[in-house]
Amino acid sequence: MADRVVIIGAVALGPKAASRYKRLVPSAEVTMVDMSPSISYGGCGIPFYVSGDVSTADELKTTSFHVVRTPAFFETAKGVHVRPSTRAVSLDRQKKEVLVEDLNTGAQDTLPYDKLVIATGSSPRKLPIPGTDLEGVHAVSGLDEAVEIREKIQSGSVSKAVIVGSGFIGLEMAEALSDMWGIDTTVVEITDQLLPGLVSPHLAEMARRDMEENDITFHFGEKVTAMEGEDGRVTKVVTDKRTLDADLVILSVGVAPNDGLARDAGLDVHERGGIIVDDELRTSDPDIYAGGDCVVVKNLITGQPVFLPMGSMANRQGRIIADNLTGRHKKFPGVLGSWAVKLFEIAVSGVGLTMASATRAGFDPVNVHISQLDRAHFYPEKGLMYLDLVVDKKSSKVLGIQGLSIMRDALVGRINAVAAALPFGITVDDLQVMEFAYSPPFSAAMDIVNSAGNVAANVLDGINRGLPPEEFAERWADRESGDICFLDVRADADSGPLAKRLDAPYWKAIPQDELPARMDEVPRGKKLVLVCNTGARSYEAQVMLDAAGIKDSENLQGGMASARMLGTAP
Repeated sequence: MADRVVIIGAVALGPKAASRYKRLVPSAEVTMVDMSPSISYGGCGIPFYVSGDVSTADELKTTSFHVVRTPAFFETAKGVHVRPSTRAVSLDRQKKEVLVEDLNTGAQDTLPYDKLVIATGSSPRKLPIPGTDLEGVHAVSGLDEAVEIREKIQSGSVSKAVIVGSGFIGLEMAEALSDMWGIDTTVVEITDQLLPGLVSPHLAEMARRDMEENDITFHFGEKVTAMEGEDGRVTKVVTDKRTLDADLVILSVGVAPNDGLARDAGLDVHERGGIIVDDELRTSDPDIYAGGDCVVVKNLITGQPVFLPMGSMANRQGRIIADNLTGRHKKFPGVLGSWAVKLFEIAVSGVGLTMASATRAGFDPVNVHISQLDRAHFYPEKGLMYLDLVVDKKSSKVLGIQGLSIMRDALVGRINAVAAALPFGITVDDLQVMEFAYSPPFSAAMDIVNSAGNVAANVLDGINRGLPPEEFAERWADRESGDICFLDVRADADSGPLAKRLDAPYWKAIPQDELPARMDEVPRGKKLVLVCNTGARSYEAQVMLDAAGIKDSENLQGGMASARMLGTAP
C-alpha cells in the first residue's frame, strides 16, 4: 500500500479515487491537484445549469446530502488535501515527484508520491479558424466557463446563438438556450446528421424534426470558416454556405485527451491520443495509474482501443484505481459506450455499434428498425418507441442498439438492459427470450426488445424482407412509374383517411385479416411495398403473399409510424 498518493485532476475520477482510498487506508496521505478553482462537480450537468433547470453552480458540486464539495469539505470530511488552481508541470518518475505551480502566485514546489494517479481529463477541440478568441465564443470547458455563459444570458445581452457541432453537449446546450431562455438558436454541423456516429440516419432525422418543431434551426454539411466581431465581441459566424448573426457561440466539436503530461514523462500514449493503460488501469509505469477522459480503453465488442470521454466511466474507474492502489487487483474490462441524451420531450439513447461503425469494424451487419408501444396497448399512458437493432449476419451476435422515444425513462431502461447483456456476447436468440418485468403500466407482455429480437431473427431467416424507413420516400416518389404498388394492410379502423381518399393504381388497401380471401385483388407484376402502422401486420401479409407465390414485396420497417416521424409518410 502507498503512504503518499498524489492525484492529478479533481473533477470526477480524482475525488472518487481519493475518497475511496482514504476509506481503505485512513493513515495514507492523499493529495489532489487541479488547474481549476472549481473541483468535484458534475460536468455533464452543465447544460442543465445553463438552462436554469439547476439553479446554482454550487448544486453541481453538492453531495446527495446537500453539502458543497469544497477543498475544506475534502479536508475535513474525507481527510484528503486539495490544491485547486494548481497545475502539474512535470513528472520525475525516477525521483517520484510532481512539479506543481500555483496559478495564482506562480510559485512552484514538488509533491513526492509513492503512487500517482493521472486524471487530467480532456479539453475541447479547437477550430483552426479566425475569431475563436472573440468575446462570446465559448467551448464549455468547465464549470467556471458555464457560469460566465449563464451570466451573459441573464444580462439580456444574448438574442441569437450559434452552436457548432451536434453531439451531446451541442444539442443539450441548444435546448437550454432555446427552451429556457427563448434565444434564437442555430446548430451548424459539418456532417449530414445530428449525433454523428451514434445513431442511424433515420433516428437522427426523427430527432432533428422534433427539435425543429421546438424552434431549433439546423444547417448540416456546413463547415464553419470564421467568427467575425465588433469591438472584440462576436457578432457573426461564417460558414462555407452562409453567414449567421450571433451574440453567443458554443463550440461543441469534440474533445481531446489531456495526455501531454504523461507523454512528456515517457509513459505509453496511443498514436491517436490517450494514455494507454492495462485492465487494472495501470500505465506503463507500475507506480502510476490513469483513468477517465485522458485514457484509451478496450471496446468490448470490437476489442480495439477507444477513447470514451464519459463521466460515468470516470467514476467507475476511480473506485477500481483506489482498490488497486491497495493491491486488490480489480479489473476494468472495457467499455460498450452506453449513452443517453434528453432533447426537449424525447430521449435518444444507445449502446454498442451502429450499422456504420459495425461495418468499419469488419462485421457484416444488418440494421433492424422497429416501432412499438413501450407498454401494453390497452393501458392509457403509453408512447411509441423506435429502436434500431444492429446484428452480425454470420453469427447473429447483437452488436448494438439505439432508440428514440417520448417515454424517456422507459427507453433508457431498455437500452440499459441490453447493455448489461452485451459483454456476454448475446445473440438474436438470447434477445428473443430476455426476461423483462411485466405489468401493463410498464411494458408489453412481449417487450419491444423481445420484438426487436424476433424481427431480427425473421430478417436473418429471410422471411421478413424489410424496407428501411428512410427509403420509403424514394418508393413514394416513384409511385407513378407503374412498377410499384403500396399495399396498405391496416384495418379500416386505423388506416386513416389516406387509404379511403386514394383512388390510384399505385395504392391498394386490403386489411391483413382479409388478405387470404382477397388475394386475387393483389396487383401482379409490380413491386409491392407493404405498409401498416408499425410493420407487424405488414410482415404477416408478406408471409401470406409468399405462400401465395407473390414474392416481390418489401415490408416497411417501423411502418407508417416511423414514416410519419421522418416526414416521409404521404
